[in-house]
Amino acid sequence: MSVTTASAPKTDASAPFVVDLGKHRRKAIKQLRRGEGPLMDEIRGCIDELRASGTISASATPVVVIVRQKRRRRSGLFPGF
Repeated sequence: MSVTTASAPKTDASAPFVVDLGKHRRKAIKQLRRGEGPLMDEIRGCIDELRASGTISASATPVVVIVRQKRRRRSGLFPGF
């Protein structure tokens, strides 16, 4: 997971920041869209950590969350080839 702020290290409430969670399974992404699951817990923890360190203000809200879906593995007609 990586967090990127849009401006200087200390941002104000209006400056957006991006949380990149990397690749995850389809089920985890669906749960995140509903606002639940382990990815949502990870985002909450990240935001709490940024607020505690003073990187973002207490009134800042997350703007963009980037998650890429893992590719599905398909078995072909000839699994050994």
